[in-house]
Amino acid sequence: MLPEAHKLTSSADFRRTMSARTRSGSRTLVVHISARTDIALAGGPRFGLVVSKAVGNAVVRHRVSRRLRHVLLGGVDKLARELDIVVRALPPAAEATSAELKKDFEQAAAASLKKLAKQKSS
Repeated sequence: MLPEAHKLTSSADFRRTMSARTRSGSRTLVVHISARTDIALAGGPRFGLVVSKAVGNAVVRHRVSRRLRHVLLGGVDKLARELDIVVRALPPAAEATSAELKKDFEQAAAASLKKLAKQKSS
């Protein structure tokens, strides 16, 4: 389970992060990243998950969510404190292993971070 300090909780935060235009995808996931300006309130990077009914029934969605939370927990120390990250699971995530989800998250997050850095420098 992710600690409260690492969770996106408001729909406004989800909306802001997903509309930031810094997203990258893989076969199983789409990763949206935005940087907060109020890092004084930050306890670390904050994560949100979107696992829609397109992924599968409730049992499958819950399994995918558990696997993704575990993957995200491992990335807490590797990411900057001011980041908000929304991970949207795609239908192939239902059949993916935890290792595949981890690899896809790391690749998509790296690509999104590169886009974010390019936006900041512009």
